[in-house]
Amino acid sequence: MKKLLALALVAVMMLSVFAACGAKEESGLKVGFIFLHDENSTYDKNFIEAAKAACDAMGVEYVQKTQIPESAACYDAAVELIEVEGCELIFADSFGHEGFLMQAAKEYPAVQFCHATGTQAHTSGLDNFHNAFAHIYQGRYLAGVAAGMKLNEMIEAGEFTAEEAKMGYVGAFTFAEVISGYTSFYLGAKSVCPTVTMDVKFTGSWYDEQLEKEAALALIDGGCKLISQHADSMGAPTACENAGVPNVSYNGSTLSACPNTFIVSSRINWEPYFKYIIECVQNGTAIDTDWAGTIETESVVLTDVNTAAAAEGTVEKIAEVKAAIVAGEINVFDTANFTVGGETLTSYMADVDYDDAFTPDTEVIENGVFFESKFRSGPYFDLRIDGINLLDEKY
Repeated sequence: MKKLLALALVAVMMLSVFAACGAKEESGLKVGFIFLHDENSTYDKNFIEAAKAACDAMGVEYVQKTQIPESAACYDAAVELIEVEGCELIFADSFGHEGFLMQAAKEYPAVQFCHATGTQAHTSGLDNFHNAFAHIYQGRYLAGVAAGMKLNEMIEAGEFTAEEAKMGYVGAFTFAEVISGYTSFYLGAKSVCPTVTMDVKFTGSWYDEQLEKEAALALIDGGCKLISQHADSMGAPTACENAGVPNVSYNGSTLSACPNTFIVSSRINWEPYFKYIIECVQNGTAIDTDWAGTIETESVVLTDVNTAAAAEGTVEKIAEVKAAIVAGEINVFDTANFTVGGETLTSYMADVDYDDAFTPDTEVIENGVFFESKFRSGPYFDLRIDGINLLDEKY
């Protein structure tokens, strides 16, 4: 009898364990993801992989829609995810999705909508619409340090003089997000290679492999010794590999395709944010209107350094600078480290609150530091600092 009771107790305990383990799966939450492109875009691939990892870890079902342009197609995709798939949480990954996602948020107040890189959540008045980004300028700065060390190595090897230390940068659009990214990258390089300058070419597209390749080649022909980018294809990295020019990529390693020239890459790790919003919906708690991850939250990460292409000591230097950023000893946009028109800035009104006229509305310099992503998650650094030459501004 005692043996039967013991077996019954064990069975009850096992059922309790199974129930606890399966609790998340039984919650019934389904998440819908809207992506601008697919895995062929380094930008979207970064989101797609994070979405899968987060949903698998949290035990929730998810549906993804790829190749959704920045148009009414985004609104249609959101409606289908809600009405057909039964999603209670929707996420979209591209800047131009925002207006269309907000339209859906107004019509479906019981559904939570989250959007990357956007600017309007904090002034929208919608409790179910949220923006998110990360302090990727921290990662860009660290990647810039690696670039500066490579330039120094090439200067010491006699490949060119210190005055010829020029980098090239392939950008998508003249948006604050891109400006913030290339400026922080440049400042990181300048912190170790003080003579560096940088040329920037824009493509007018987030993803156009041919245009990005052409831009990189034009920069190389113009005397740039190292190339980085804020564009989403393999165009620039492969151009660098073929030309034998060092490259710092974005949103993931290009080591397999560019083993001889790839140095390092920075990216936003979206998995912590996806876990956070899933947990909020599961628990019925509010999602931050503007959420911005950091190095400390592991939302800003770098790939492993390719020691075959990087300068000696790069791994150690990145670790040193990263620790100083975390400790608050280095501020990426410290105004003592750059000038605008030859002047050091003590004040700057940025366009933080969205309006059609892009009116500057918020003082963002405090104690000698331009505080990026403090007053909203989406970047608003749009200064044109000295040392960076924009070759075209039509985008």
